[in-house]
Amino acid sequence: MEVFGEFLERMPNPQHRARTEEVLGWVRKRFPNLLPKVAWNQPMYTDHGTFIIGFSVAKQHLAVAPERAGIVRFTDDIVQAGYDHSKELVRIPWDRPVDFSLLENMIEFNILDKADCSTFWRK
Repeated sequence: MEVFGEFLERMPNPQHRARTEEVLGWVRKRFPNLLPKVAWNQPMYTDHGTFIIGFSVAKQHLAVAPERAGIVRFTDDIVQAGYDHSKELVRIPWDRPVDFSLLENMIEFNILDKADCSTFWRK
């Protein structure tokens, strides 16, 4: 978590910080081959130089960014989990549980779908 230490320290709400740390730690433990990094002031994980998943925080939610392809692929699951979403991110309200199985599926999808990707973002 050293990579995300400064980002987490800047979060003023201790409950939001704890939730974010829990999610980032879960990703690190479940997917130890992904590289954690902070870019654009957001914690994210990459694989062979390509973006896999990113996170950002807002007053009302933790945002998960699996790229547009991940949103399209998992729209039904996102709605079923009770989360709001846009074209690029999923909003997990701070007062709702994290659907870790959905998060796992989005990450696994991106790892497989971008296995031959040589750019940071999909083209």
